[in-house]
Amino acid sequence: MLCENCQELDAKVHVSKIVNGKKEEIYLCEECAQINNNLDLGLDFSFNNLLTGLLNNQFHPHKINFTDKQISCDFCGLSYDKFTKRGRLGCNKCYSSFEEKIDKVLQRIHGTNEHTGKIPKRSGEKVKIIRQIEKLKKQIDQAVEKEEFEKAAEIRDEIKRLKGKIGE
Repeated sequence: MLCENCQELDAKVHVSKIVNGKKEEIYLCEECAQINNNLDLGLDFSFNNLLTGLLNNQFHPHKINFTDKQISCDFCGLSYDKFTKRGRLGCNKCYSSFEEKIDKVLQRIHGTNEHTGKIPKRSGEKVKIIRQIEKLKKQIDQAVEKEEFEKAAEIRDEIKRLKGKIGE
């Protein structure tokens, strides 16, 4: 399928918008998508504005006010205020400088601030079991906290069974 904008390159970016229940789609090549970073969708919309809005907590009903905009990266000097306006970090050290605020946003968007990537096919089964054990350990802690000891014992037994599968 060709790009709907330039009609020359293969479309690799698919953009969908739904307005008043009506779905519209556009297919763009990477170059046109890059040039049209704001992707005029008939709305006042850009990915940078979306990210900035999330960082400023505009879409959250219980708004947390980040009043300390004077925080800046010790390495590149980027201020938190400038980061929220442009929607991009200045360097890899910015993650450490703005960690507390970024963690809150990631937690809200993804439900977690911990990245779990794809599992390699070779060691996939073992990695899946290890991740399952980690989840069960969190569940056992929650069960004990709620004084659900029978449930905790069942989870403990499941952990033992899974550890046996991977030879631990």
